[in-house]
Amino acid sequence: MIPDTLDSSALAAWLPGATLPSLLLIAFLGAAISFLLLPRVGKAAGAVAAILPASLFAAFVTFVPVLAVGDGVPNVLQTVQWVPSLGIDFDLRLDGFSLLFVLMITGIGTLVALYAGSYYAEKPAADRGRFLSYILLFMAAMLGTVLSDNLVVMFVFWEMTSLISFLLIGFNSTSADARKAALQSLVITAGGGLALFGGILLIGMEAGTFSLMAITQDPGLVTASPWFGVIATLVLLGAFTKSAQFPFHFWLPNAMQAPTPASAYLHSATMVKLGVFLLARFDPVLTASQTVAMVIVGVGLVTMLVSAVLALRSEGLKAILAYSTVASLALLVTLIGLDGPTTTVGIAGFILAHALYKAALFFCAGIVIHATGATRIRDLGALFGLLPLTAISAILASLSMAGLPPFVGFIAKEYVFEAKLDSSFAAIVTLVAVIVNSVLVAIAAIVALRPFFARTSAFKGTPKHGETLGMTTGPVVLATLGVFFGLFADIPQYYIVGPAAIALAGTPFYVSFEIWHGLTPMLALSALVVALGGLLVWKWVPIHTALGRLSFLDRYSVEKGYDALFNGLLGLARVSTQTIQNGDMRTYLVATIAVVTGALGYAILAGGFGADAAGLSLPAFAGEEIRPYLVIVSLLVAVGAVVAALARSMVVSLVGVGLSGYGIAILFLKNGAPDLALTQFLVETLFVVIVTAVLVRLPAIADGLRSYSRFDLRPGDAVLSGVFGLALFVVLLSIAAKPFNPTVTDYYAATSLTEAFGRNVVNVILVDFRALDTLGEIAVVAFAAIAAWAVLAGGGGRKTATGTSDRALPSLIFATTARMFFVLMLVVSLIALFRGHNEPGGGFIGGLIASAGFAVLALALGIERARRALLLHPVVWMGVGLVLAILSGIPGAVLDESFLTHKWAELNLGFTTLKVGTTYLFDIGVYLTVIGGVLAFLIRIQEQSAGGSAGDAPAPVTAPQTPASPYSPSTRSSAIQGASA
Repeated sequence: MIPDTLDSSALAAWLPGATLPSLLLIAFLGAAISFLLLPRVGKAAGAVAAILPASLFAAFVTFVPVLAVGDGVPNVLQTVQWVPSLGIDFDLRLDGFSLLFVLMITGIGTLVALYAGSYYAEKPAADRGRFLSYILLFMAAMLGTVLSDNLVVMFVFWEMTSLISFLLIGFNSTSADARKAALQSLVITAGGGLALFGGILLIGMEAGTFSLMAITQDPGLVTASPWFGVIATLVLLGAFTKSAQFPFHFWLPNAMQAPTPASAYLHSATMVKLGVFLLARFDPVLTASQTVAMVIVGVGLVTMLVSAVLALRSEGLKAILAYSTVASLALLVTLIGLDGPTTTVGIAGFILAHALYKAALFFCAGIVIHATGATRIRDLGALFGLLPLTAISAILASLSMAGLPPFVGFIAKEYVFEAKLDSSFAAIVTLVAVIVNSVLVAIAAIVALRPFFARTSAFKGTPKHGETLGMTTGPVVLATLGVFFGLFADIPQYYIVGPAAIALAGTPFYVSFEIWHGLTPMLALSALVVALGGLLVWKWVPIHTALGRLSFLDRYSVEKGYDALFNGLLGLARVSTQTIQNGDMRTYLVATIAVVTGALGYAILAGGFGADAAGLSLPAFAGEEIRPYLVIVSLLVAVGAVVAALARSMVVSLVGVGLSGYGIAILFLKNGAPDLALTQFLVETLFVVIVTAVLVRLPAIADGLRSYSRFDLRPGDAVLSGVFGLALFVVLLSIAAKPFNPTVTDYYAATSLTEAFGRNVVNVILVDFRALDTLGEIAVVAFAAIAAWAVLAGGGGRKTATGTSDRALPSLIFATTARMFFVLMLVVSLIALFRGHNEPGGGFIGGLIASAGFAVLALALGIERARRALLLHPVVWMGVGLVLAILSGIPGAVLDESFLTHKWAELNLGFTTLKVGTTYLFDIGVYLTVIGGVLAFLIRIQEQSAGGSAGDAPAPVTAPQTPASPYSPSTRSSAIQGASA
């Protein structure tokens, strides 16, 4: 049946102002603000942080009457357009099942915030605020995941939860175990997320939509596809990794390295249930195949058995709870794979019950560990007098976990057994459920009784504290709710479990969620489970000891295989890095040129030649005018290249390279590309200045041919270079022979002045038509410069006894003219900047001109003088430039047009009118970013050069190899290539 959708207008009539996009936006804005606010509010940070989830919880509670059990399958669907051309809209849907999750996320999130504030009360305010901010950000990501109806949008939030979980697990960054567990969880869950993304893309391709509701209403859109097997596999991988199902189960217990508030929130009540959430949503699609259903049930049963055994072997209090969580998640996965009328009731009821008792038990475990510092269950005992409320809460939560009346856990377990008895796999799933639930009963008893009532305790220290209001509120509230929902089961029946079960079924039906069903087989199974659990409690020590002696379980565990695979990948990375990234520029160039040459050669040979060939053809030269000056310039370019390759003097090589570069710039200029020619001229100038700064520290004459041992490599280099040049020559000729389509060129030429108010078509394209591309390019420049600034740190000239640098003083003429040249270049750069919209110039060219002025100033008077002239740090200039470029696009976005569509206005100055636009602001941003980026490279390279001359520069990180002389051509080549980069 198609769900009855309540649109935004209907919701607004019932609940003014409460929309799903606005609530989600509030969650993320609140989380962002918390990073600034919470470190500044002292020990009240927990209470302040709890305001956000508590407010959201109250807002979502108001949706309960809308979605309560009634006629149809009610849901709220609201859409914000995002990328409609790709079929990706920001669709948010709230139905009974997602309501169950958002209430858990915000409700338990409120208690976690209070708990964490008290848990970190004695920690620095910055750490406490940061942790709470991570919790709030995680809450927002979880809300986005469970509310998203568009699969692509859901995936964005899905991966966000993995990243924030990584930060929370590794919050104690000084612990190697915490860092390892964080990385392990990220590799597994994010890797599964990538698999899920592949499945989502295939679903979108086959179904023609990314709407989860549309897909589940018509499963045939996916199941009829020949790619259904691949889709199901990828989706299952994403779900199994997220919910820690075999063979990915081991990451969850290791994630207990996270602080207890994170464990209670992420790894019991919310994040680990996302895999279950996904499987439940996709149930109509996945279980349409009997094979897929059997895989789901099989993985669930295996995970239940494995986690039960590992729980019996565990010693840590949190580890035991973690393995019991894995078993509970596996129970839910098994239910999803079953058929039968009560399956959805069992899923919804058990999700609610498990969240209440397991979060409470984690809270209690955290209080015990925080108070005593002991983590092993055998080290704890006799704590009831110190922690009475904690003990009572633990007992109540454990009774619900054991499935005893009148707790909600008892009702949920009854429906779990009923669903399994009614399924097609009744015998095997019921047997495994009885065994595993018996272990869970034993765990509940051990966790609740041993820390508080054991007569003796190995813990001999003095407890750090008793109970605090912030830490005890959570377990008391959750344990009490476990009793309340059991005694008054009609409340979850009509408002929580019932709507969730109906939403999963996709059709309305009567939901029974009652504490008493009479004398039934389910009641008999519950009694059997409790009896077997009591037996396990009685024999806990010998069973635990016997299982602990089974060393093969550790030796052949899946985690060992993961470690071996991960370490093997790291070893392969080390070997490949040492082989490929060996510090020799020649190796890099040979590899790159050889691959490119091979690709070009393949294209030439595969395509063939001639006018009728499918691949390459040569242009007709008949009738082409031969321009003598271009022939002369081309010969100069070729001579420069030959000189650069053959000269043994580095200075002569530099001259040859410059001759080729300037010759190419002349070719650009004479062929109608003045902007490109100016750019080439300036880049060549900067290259010469920067490399000169390096070469003044190196000998002018090489001490021998490039060779390793007795092998001369130059002939091979010459052959490779020649073949590469020939291949490029043929390909370029073929490109020139292709018919030229002037459509785009004519469009820009016709609209440059009329729509963008500029006569310089090249600059108009860069700052207006393709401004977003330019913004991305200057961002890359900025990021690369920032990286270079960090990587190249550590240079600097050698200081004398008086503290001055030993840099050689420049000539008086050079120093004097450099100052004038610097001022002149700045003036010229500003002229080029502001004339670029109509004449050759622009922000990029202006930035290069100014950078050349700074470079000459640094070369003549030292890098410190150039830094003083720059006024601000180069990175600051880059940041200002990027901000200005982004701000220039906001007016266009605000005025209902696209971002970076520039706006223009005419200013009447009385004697004339001046047309100004946001284009100039964008060009100024480009100008400042280029200056900052070039100067960041220049300053660091000159510092490295000075440090290298003094012999105190840090050694480069390279692979072990025979040390090269600092005067060898190999070393000089690396220095030059690094400078040119």
